[in-house]
Amino acid sequence: MGTSKFDIADYLDSKEMIAEYLNTVLEEGNNDDVLIAIGHVAKAIGMTKIAEETGLSRPSLYKALSDGAKPQFATIMKVLKAIGGQIQVNPTSA
Repeated sequence: MGTSKFDIADYLDSKEMIAEYLNTVLEEGNNDDVLIAIGHVAKAIGMTKIAEETGLSRPSLYKALSDGAKPQFATIMKVLKAIGGQIQVNPTSA
């Protein structure tokens, strides 16, 4: 019996699931984890679609959302907008 490689992008099939995933990573992960998570969401939606909506090329997107990348904040904002997300700041509890 063979096994297949787990790919989180296969499970990001609704706006609610995507939001829950990104919020969990934002809460528990570090900068690299957040960048990789955004990449997973972009892959789930479709890199071609995200490239068209952001005006970036597919290779540029893959590079910007890869492990260890240091994309500009404007790039992250474009991708977040294209995936239907937004950044929201809430006060932390003491």
